[in-house]
Amino acid sequence: MQKKFDLISDPGHAWIKVPMQLLFDLGIADRISRYSYRLGRFAYLEEDCDLSVFFDAYRDRFGFDPAIRERVARERRSRVRGYRPYEILKLPENFRPYIPGLVAMH
Repeated sequence: MQKKFDLISDPGHAWIKVPMQLLFDLGIADRISRYSYRLGRFAYLEEDCDLSVFFDAYRDRFGFDPAIRERVARERRSRVRGYRPYEILKLPENFRPYIPGLVAMH
């Protein structure tokens, strides 16, 4: 899998934009800190610690580093800073989704 990932930066910080599904596929979705951000289907991984978690997992899975495309924010402060802090939905162990037509097995 060779794909380019956007590295978005402003004068104070940088983040790499990664699909949430890829974080789950790499098994690292629960290892990302709240210093990163999330918007919709994407996570914006903070450069100082979460970026290395992603790079290490990507390299372990695919055998090479991900390709990066640098994007410098035009405004002084990147809009990424306004996104929600990163978190993944954790459901209780006893959670059972309601799916119409599905009979629960006991």
